[in-house]
Amino acid sequence: MNRPEREAEVRRIMEQTSVRVPPELHAEAVRRGTRLLHRRAAARRLMWLLLASAAVAFTVWALTVQPWAQPPSDTTPPLTGW
Repeated sequence: MNRPEREAEVRRIMEQTSVRVPPELHAEAVRRGTRLLHRRAAARRLMWLLLASAAVAFTVWALTVQPWAQPPSDTTPPLTGW
């Protein structure tokens, strides 16, 4: 199918009468869209809550363990010059 044939086919399809949409379809689409938005908002809230709790847990762990401090030495250095 070359370009002029495709253009003619598209014009023919666009000139046809449109299909009737059932009236209850709009209400169903709105209901599903609202539900989708609520789910996304709930998922976003849950992710923020998980992020905040992870930050608090990390802060508590860091203050308890103090990973920046050097651990005490288990061995004594050799004594020389006695």
